[in-house]
Amino acid sequence: MNYDQILENARQNMGGRCLVCKDCNGLACRGKLPGPGGKGSGSSFMRNYQKLQELKINMDLVYHKSPINTQTELFGKTFEYPFFAAPISAVKLHYFDYYDDEGYSKAVVNGCKASGVIGFTGDGEHKECYTMGISAVKSAGGWGIPTIKPWAVEDVIQKIKTAEEAGAPAAAMDIDAAGLPVMAKDKNIGAKSVEDLRRIAESTRLPFILKGVMTAEGAEKALAAGIYGIVVSNHGGRVLDHTPATVEVLPDIVKAVGGRMKILIDGGIRSGIDVFKALALGADGVLIGRPYAIAAYGGGEEAVAMYTESIGAELRQTMIMTGCQSLSDIDSSVLWNK
Repeated sequence: MNYDQILENARQNMGGRCLVCKDCNGLACRGKLPGPGGKGSGSSFMRNYQKLQELKINMDLVYHKSPINTQTELFGKTFEYPFFAAPISAVKLHYFDYYDDEGYSKAVVNGCKASGVIGFTGDGEHKECYTMGISAVKSAGGWGIPTIKPWAVEDVIQKIKTAEEAGAPAAAMDIDAAGLPVMAKDKNIGAKSVEDLRRIAESTRLPFILKGVMTAEGAEKALAAGIYGIVVSNHGGRVLDHTPATVEVLPDIVKAVGGRMKILIDGGIRSGIDVFKALALGADGVLIGRPYAIAAYGGGEEAVAMYTESIGAELRQTMIMTGCQSLSDIDSSVLWNK
């Protein structure tokens, strides 16, 4: 199986919900919700992608050569690469019924595990979205990070307990999911105060990650709540039209809380070069969403592992070409300023 075959299989298995475009930039699927598209005009989705493409890299091959190390430590674990599969759920609704949430989650979790990274699993309007993800994590020996919608605090705490029982190394909440049309109807879904977040974080021994932070002020509130880490995310442009790109707000967030909590980012990341750019802007790690869905639909866990290794190889090659021999060498100096 090669990657072209994976893409063709995905086109068939997604039933036209995702067009598996050559450039996954949000243009063809703008406003396609339910589905994989961005909300409204698609501006937020498209801007995530566009602003990453505008960043350029300085090439430098005059250095003392030593082995390239792409490994990173997060959540008390060591991973081969600093990127992970983002949580995706309700796949029958958004990506066609080739998979249910358990089958999809197992493909992603097992494929990621085989290549030395980890997959986040999702939650949704129906409780099965979460329990099927938990089942995948448990069957993989705890190798996955369950991600919970912003339900009432007690419900979030209870769901985290199931993540602990599954052996997960961390738990997350995608607070930005409060803006999804199918979730916004539920009165139990919504914003959380610093006190709410502190209660959740203190309820568990697991590192707790808050996904959906887009301002330095929001990051500082998460820090005050004792959160382990945040994901700078606008939910792939799916919850609010006309937001800035995640890479545009990342530097201010790093300036505010960098070094005091872990900072991950998602949004428009498609290649190992994109991963490199996000790290150069100060992220500790990266989540990738739609491309992992395409890989899973195109070839199951084997294709997920292949995609992971491909992105890892691109990251390694970019490090070679920029004189970065470990992830700690990647900083803003590798980005070209015109």
